Amino acid sequence: MGAVTITVLVPDDDGMAALGEVDGLRPVRYTVGEPLPDEAAGAEVLIPGPGLAQQAGPVLAGLPRLRLIQLLSAGAEAWIDILPPGVLLSTCRGAHGGSTAEWVVAVLLSMYRELDSFVQAHRDGRWAPHGTDTLQGKRVLVVGAGDVGRQLRRKLEPFDVRVTMVGFSAREGVHAVDDLPGLLGAADVVVLLVPLTSRTRGMVDSEFLAAMPDGAVLVNAARGPVVDTDALCSELSAGRLRAALDVTDPEPLPEGHPLWTVPGLVLTPHVAGAVRGSRARSYAVVVAELRRYVDGELPENLVHGEY
Repeated sequence: MGAVTITVLVPDDDGMAALGEVDGLRPVRYTVGEPLPDEAAGAEVLIPGPGLAQQAGPVLAGLPRLRLIQLLSAGAEAWIDILPPGVLLSTCRGAHGGSTAEWVVAVLLSMYRELDSFVQAHRDGRWAPHGTDTLQGKRVLVVGAGDVGRQLRRKLEPFDVRVTMVGFSAREGVHAVDDLPGLLGAADVVVLLVPLTSRTRGMVDSEFLAAMPDGAVLVNAARGPVVDTDALCSELSAGRLRAALDVTDPEPLPEGHPLWTVPGLVLTPHVAGAVRGSRARSYAVVVAELRRYVDGELPENLVHGEY
């Protein structure tokens, strides 16, 4: 090793610094929205920058030797339908799981301990003590048993929460997604952590929501289109369910949309993973993936078949 063998197109200076330390790689800086550098003709790996998927056509056409697209995000839905034949796609799974799981815990604690009411009383100059609910003892159904789901379970269990995991297929400690109809009725909280695919788009429809018990909380830290927004708005408007959303459909949420005003909703603008150090964690995963690629191995986070 040591000789530069693989050219990687990198969208930022952080990536240039991180990948410059990897033997066998030649990082080349590019800027989204500007013409590709001359070295792109020989690039074998592309790390997309923000917004690149929306203008991928001419970019991909200028990469005749492209063999791998390595994402900085865990979600790959923007690239599935535009991936050129023969090109591998690897996600950044493992980089943002901790911060996303932390967001879920934060919103649940805020909702059950009614922190918004105490903040408002503070602003009004009122001393307004009252009892609240608690996260302790709640039954949480985690739909999505990947990295984020596993990290969330570890963070919830110290609160004496009873966690049930659901994945696409059954395995030890994990129910299959086909078991959902029989599990929803016993859940105080349902957390969505699934990728957006043809199987999960619209998964949470009116029937799914109707199966949740009165007073339950739906938490979506996955992708907006996993949930039927109209069906959720109906349940929230009726006051039967509550929800915490970091993602919406549509996104960004337009002015005047019902989600701005429905009761029982905690809403954040797709920031669950937007924390200090997130870029460094992303590139730590990317470096590990590309080291495997340089060594002739397949990246661990490859997207296979129906993502």
